Amino acid sequence: MTARSNITENQVEALNRDRQVKRVAFSASLRASGSGTLGPFNTHTTLVFRYVVTNIGNAYNPNTGHFIAPVRGVYHFEFYAGAHGHDSHGSCAILVKNGQHVLISWEQQPSGYGSSSNGASLLLEVGDVVFLRLWENTRIYDDQNHYSTFSGHLLFTM
Repeated sequence: MTARSNITENQVEALNRDRQVKRVAFSASLRASGSGTLGPFNTHTTLVFRYVVTNIGNAYNPNTGHFIAPVRGVYHFEFYAGAHGHDSHGSCAILVKNGQHVLISWEQQPSGYGSSSNGASLLLEVGDVVFLRLWENTRIYDDQNHYSTFSGHLLFTM
């Protein structure tokens, strides 16, 4: 009977470890404090979202802006980017997977505040890297209200 209960306890522990690995979700905004516009820059620039709201599984790094997939599976990402209007510089963010552009969001207007958003579900392998870039010659704004955000979560493992 003792041997049987040890096997059951080991199985429960293994299932709990597996369940913990499969819990992956993050949400972050661009600025941890203060307010301001980032850009324009003359080249694509990695966006680092420093104010972390949630980071279950610690797959998002607020120092690099990179999300690194801890398990193989389908993940959903969404992002919101905005800026105050400008005649020459819009607001544009690029979703990047392993250095390749996946999709963008774009907004431009001469005055007022505008924002754009986009999202995608991606099949990721362990170690795949997903992040956002600011398109060259565009801008993004954030403040204590956390307008510009990047979020993602694991839908299911494969």
